[in-house]
Formats: sequence, C-alpha cells, structure tokens
Amino acid sequence: MKQQRGFTLVEIAVVLVIIGLLLGGVLKGQELITQAKIKNVANDFNGLASAVYSYQDRYRALPGDDSRAKTRWTQAAVANGDGNGQIGGNYNSTTDTDEARQFWLHLRNAGFVGGSTDSAEQPLNASGGLLGVQNGGLGLAGMVICSANLPAKIANAIDAQFDDGDATKGSVRGMKQAGSNDSVAADPPTTTYVDNGSNLYVVCKNV
Repeated sequence: MKQQRGFTLVEIAVVLVIIGLLLGGVLKGQELITQAKIKNVANDFNGLASAVYSYQDRYRALPGDDSRAKTRWTQAAVANGDGNGQIGGNYNSTTDTDEARQFWLHLRNAGFVGGSTDSAEQPLNASGGLLGVQNGGLGLAGMVICSANLPAKIANAIDAQFDDGDATKGSVRGMKQAGSNDSVAADPPTTTYVDNGSNLYVVCKNV
C-alpha cells in the first residue's frame, strides 16, 4: 500500500506566512482608504469655508442668501435669497429654491466651487453622504457645514482634527443617524461617537 505524505511543518509555516501577508495587505489597504476619506472630508470643510469667505469678500453677501444673485446670473435655476444674513432651509433640502440649495448654485456661478451652474443639487462627500449648509444645528449657532453618512471612525477623526473629538460639544459636533442623510437636531447631541462597524453620523462644523 502506498503511504500518503502529509504537509511538513515547514510547508505549513510557509502557507501561514503567506496568508498573514495577504491579510495584512488587505487590512493596510482598508486603512489607507479610510485615511483618504478622512482627508477628503476635511478638505470639504476647509474648501467650503474658504469659498464662503471669498464670495462674501466679492459680493458682500452670503451665497444662497444673496438677494442680487439673479442680476448676476441668468440661469433659470438661479433664485435670489432674502438677504437677511442667514441660510434658510436644511442642509439636506430637496427644494431648489431653498437658500441651502441655492448656496451651491451661487458658489458655482461665482466660480468658487465646481459643478453644474444649472443645478442646485448638493454634492456628496467621500462616504456618499450629502454635504450641505444651514443656519444652526446640534447646538451650534450661525452657518454650519454638515457632512452626512460618515462612519464613526471617520466622524471621530474629523472632530478630533478640527476640534476636541467629542460629538457633544465644541465647534464640531456629530449626531448618530437613524437612516441616511438625516436632518440634524437643533439641540446638542447627548452621546459621543461609538465605532461598532455600523453607526453612521452627520457631522456639523461652524463656518
């Protein structure tokens, strides 16, 4: 009878090393993707704040709230704001005439952000959530930039980069979402970030 030959300890060790290298490569790749998303979301906050300041410097008005927008641009989608110094509507508004959506159209026509100059649609962040602005939210006053559908790890990293890493206080705050692109509450959040692999947050920051 022919004797069957099993794997030697050396062969098993080589296989385990290869599996370990493959798993390490996958995990490292995932971490690089996460870091890239964190960088993109941070750039969104910084770039949008700069765009707002540039618009105010040029036109002496807030984008979206600009009461003379239609005198500058003739696209049918462009609408005037009421000029009261605040952004009307929610960051996740679906109504094109809301100032929170006109905000994007005014900035695009002014050349401060990219995108269609015929559309008031909000852009998406690196996690596929809406990026938008509104007046106040999560206990923050004045104009806030909100970025939705952020995994807890990304939300926490953004908060820590700009503020204190605590979702409940400071100039950056985060609210756990029940669904997708949730509206933000007026009051401050009561719980901080919990990374359980499934929690998503909408993070808002003062401009």
